[in-house]
Amino acid sequence: MESIKEIYKIGHGPSSSHTMGPHRASEMFRDRHSDCHNFEVTLFGSLAATGKGHLTDKAVQDVLSHCGKVTIVWRPNEFLPFHPNAMTFKALDDNGTVIDEWTVYSVGGGALSDGKDYLEKSNADYPMTQMTDILHWCERTGRSYWEYVQQCEDSDLWDYLAEIWRVMKQSVRNGLENDGVLPGPLNLRRKASTYFIKARGYKQSLQSRGLVFAYALAVSEENASGGMIVTAPTCGSCGVVPSVLYHLQETRDFSDARILRALATAGLVGNIAKSNASISGAEVGCQGEVGVACAMASAAANQLFGGSPAQIEYAAEMGLEHHLGMTCDPVCGMVQIPCIERNAYAAARALDANLYSSFTDGGHRVSYDKVLQVMKETGCDLPSVYKETSQGGLAKDYEQME
Repeated sequence: MESIKEIYKIGHGPSSSHTMGPHRASEMFRDRHSDCHNFEVTLFGSLAATGKGHLTDKAVQDVLSHCGKVTIVWRPNEFLPFHPNAMTFKALDDNGTVIDEWTVYSVGGGALSDGKDYLEKSNADYPMTQMTDILHWCERTGRSYWEYVQQCEDSDLWDYLAEIWRVMKQSVRNGLENDGVLPGPLNLRRKASTYFIKARGYKQSLQSRGLVFAYALAVSEENASGGMIVTAPTCGSCGVVPSVLYHLQETRDFSDARILRALATAGLVGNIAKSNASISGAEVGCQGEVGVACAMASAAANQLFGGSPAQIEYAAEMGLEHHLGMTCDPVCGMVQIPCIERNAYAAARALDANLYSSFTDGGHRVSYDKVLQVMKETGCDLPSVYKETSQGGLAKDYEQME
């Protein structure tokens, strides 16, 4: 299992798989052919189907156009076997002859794979990769999930998470300050600042929920406009974890140290999902993005409120279970409708999962590991039109962004 640094990545939106991944792949190919002046990049499957709305072509051209001519080939109806988000880079000589060819996959959360293994893995040593095994370790040793993360990661873990938390908080604040219309043909107005102002006028119970909505909208709107955010575990689901933690720190005065430990636990929950199932909307639908983000936030919140390892695991299980089967159907191929609203709703669900679990002793029948297995199977059974191609579901009958 990889480092949780692969779950939390700082970068610009709107998509970790469609923007951040292709941008990094382009940098890697450029570095191999710094003296080349002609490139051809073919985008396959879901990467091509919603690439224009997610600015995939811009991400590639921003890197390679400094070297020379870049030709983008779109093949939305052609899927390569390993993953729906495939791209083939070709370096051409002055006569148009291919001198090198490289196929790489953007597998979610900004991560890349050559079809066999992840590229650019961060160092970490996780001997246990199942939540159930780690839960038993916690109960046997008296330690918590964040201590297992600390044991498995490099010594710079807390410095890294401190920077992650700084950027998360800034993305909330930026989103609350910005107004106007989001990029693209939907003409969707930003709502975060309005929700924030309205929420402060309500009594405490409604105010709490309204503020969580506002914070999640703020981060998701920043992502949709190409602002700086943190994947958690992806760009499309980046509003859930920071909104929950920001709200709890603002209202409960949790210290930064406790927030960082909660981030470590949330990162572990996301990492287990990525290792044993998927966090890619193109592979398993939105259940792998917003669903996993909800599980991460649920676990983090429950830990902050003093939950036992069993209660934390239960909160994570509920956060994901009640997103099973969720399709990925971005209208016009953009991370706006229904993605932004889903982030806000999942943040509220995370707080509910925390509360529900807190009323129990942590005992339950269906484990987080089992839900992950079901999520993976469900994702495989979903037709491709419901997995980030923008051909079905809510996106049906809407034209792709040109």
